[in-house]
Formats: sequence, C-alpha cells, structure tokens
Amino acid sequence: MHLIKSLGRGGAEKLIPETALVHDQSRFEFHCLYFFHQEQNIVDELESAGIQVHLIPSGNLGLFFQVQKVRKFIQDQKFDLIHAHLPWAGILARFVGRKLSIPIVYTEHNTWDRYNKVSFWGNRLTFKNQDVAVAVSNEVALSMQLNSIWDPYKRGGRLKVRVVQNGVNTETFIRFWKRDEQVALGSISKQREIARLREELGISKDSPVIGKVAVFRSQKRLWLWVDLAVRIVKEHPETHFLLVGDGEWRNRIEEQIAKSGFQANFHLVGVKKEVIPYLNLMDIYLSTSEFEGLPIAMLEAMACEVPVVATRAGGIGEVIQHGKQGFLTEVDEWEKLEGYVIRLIREKELHAEMAFEARKQVIENFSMKRMVSQLEEIYSQVLENAKIK
Repeated sequence: MHLIKSLGRGGAEKLIPETALVHDQSRFEFHCLYFFHQEQNIVDELESAGIQVHLIPSGNLGLFFQVQKVRKFIQDQKFDLIHAHLPWAGILARFVGRKLSIPIVYTEHNTWDRYNKVSFWGNRLTFKNQDVAVAVSNEVALSMQLNSIWDPYKRGGRLKVRVVQNGVNTETFIRFWKRDEQVALGSISKQREIARLREELGISKDSPVIGKVAVFRSQKRLWLWVDLAVRIVKEHPETHFLLVGDGEWRNRIEEQIAKSGFQANFHLVGVKKEVIPYLNLMDIYLSTSEFEGLPIAMLEAMACEVPVVATRAGGIGEVIQHGKQGFLTEVDEWEKLEGYVIRLIREKELHAEMAFEARKQVIENFSMKRMVSQLEEIYSQVLENAKIK
C-alpha cells in the first residue's frame, strides 16, 4: 500500500502510477491511501495504472487522529507492506506500524533542512521505526545521516538507508520532432499536435522555447526565472518562455510578467495531465531552484532530448555533468544561467550534442526500469525479513 498525504501533480505523487506501470503486477498488487483531496489530482492516472485508490479525508494535524482508522484498514485489507511518501505520511506509517508486524518502506524526496519544524522533528523522532528509508539522491541520503548523528537511525539493524534515484519511462518520454534537423521521430498525430500547440500559443516554428514544469512555490524561485527570461528576450526577441504548472506564486509571477512588457513571449499554460507535447516544444529546460530532491520533470525533459541549464540544487548535480548534458551554476550564482542559455540558443551544434547526451544519460542511469528493479529488490528483502521474524 502506497501511503501519501495528497494526490496533487507533484513529482512524488506522479511516481506512484509511473512505477506501477513498470512493476511486475503479477507479483505485486498496488493500493494507494491518501487523505487530502484536491480538485486537480491524479486519481484517474493511478486507477489507469491498475492501482486501487482509497481516501480517508483529513488535514495535516488531523492525520494523528487517523492512526486507528488506518491501522484497521490495513488489517482488514491484509496488506503485506506499506510504502510511505513524504514526511506526514511517513510519520503516520510509523505510528500505525507500532502495533502491526508489517514492513514499512519510506521514500524521502528532499533534504531534511528544507522541512518546517513540525515535519522535521516528527520525521526525525519517528525515523527509526521503519525498515528501509529510500533516498532519491545521494544528497538526500547524506541529509538523513547528518541529522541522525545525535539520534542514530540504525537500531538493532532494522533500518537501512538505500539510494534509489528517480527514473523516467524512456519509451513514453521521447522527442517527436527535431526542428533544427527537420526530422520526424514520432507519429504523424503527435507531430501535428505539437505544430498545433505552437500555433495556438503563437510561437513560430523557428523560435527557441525555454521551459520548465513545476509547482509554483517558493523553492522554485520562479521570480528569478522570469527575471532571467526578460534579460534573454532583450538579447533574442524571438525567444519564448513556457511554464507548465500552477501554485501559490502564480498571481505574483503573472504580475511580474505584465510589468516586464513582454507578455507575448511568455506562456503559462497551467497544470497539464499530458506534459510530453509541452516538453517537445522546449529547446532548453531552465531551472532556478533553491533546493530540490531529484526533479522528475527535469528527467522527463532530458528523455525528450532537452538540454538543462540549472542551479546545482539537490540531486540536479548528480544528473547533469556541466558542459555535457547542459550547464550548471551554484544556487547563489543564478545570474550566470543567462549566458549559458544564450550560448545554447546561438550554438546549434552544441545544443544538438547536449540534447543527445541528455537522453543518453537518462536511458543509461535514470530509467524507470532501473528504479523499479531496485524498488522490487527492496520490497522482496523486507518481506523476506518479515517472514524470518
């Protein structure tokens, strides 16, 4: 059973159906239990992936009053394993598991210093009471270890930390059209869809498109993203900027764009269930994040042959080799991103080389098959250990 607070369109949430589609469903039956219902959710995607979805309505603090209900649900359904995602669900899973002999796997998607105090201490104080903690990047794993120095996370050999980096289904996320080479790679219907999107958005076929897929929250620093975009468009007026997603910062970002006077060059298309056509519109994936775990959207863009220009936030530096799949700067040196974007706009051969290397990196090191194989190994190990006990 996957346990998660809500089913919005964040990276952690989307991994649940994506992995289920690749898992061996003859060996594993998947359910998902969530608590906070949002209008824009991925319930239909989970069900399409063969996952049975359940809802127990609750807010953050209300989760602590759901322990008995969740425990009974697990007993009634006779689940063999809980896989919790993000701190609130992780804390709940550990309380639930105190009176149940059921293995608990927890995936940590971010470094601990980025959580608020309640999440941080709740996570830390209960952290020993699970079997495997999965870190999505080496930096996240290091964060676990550093924050556990005074309260060792390994007790009696039960808890182990494993790094399982996020993955992408490279058979689904592909490039359908290489504009510079005029080469058709996908079906005619997909090519027409991308051409239609360009026409709808008012982007000519020769205009470079700089993009990002994100939840509009402070960690993404989208105000810096827009600031960079304005500087770039002054140098290259034909350039367009595409943001896929939504969130609390949307109104402020729209106001910033309106004040810039370059509204025609910006396209905020909102949350999209199907992001592949929009990734196919992009020529460069630009990220100004202050911190990250290992961003799924960036990996998806790379699988679609989109080079990355980004701050070295979180696991991004574990994926991008500076000068090979894209360019990186330190988090506080974000202004340097402008020069790298302009260089990729101007140097077509370099762009083509990096586009090729971006997809190659995902295929070789960040595929969904690789990720799922590692998860299934963990599931099998904790289930076997549970039988021995």
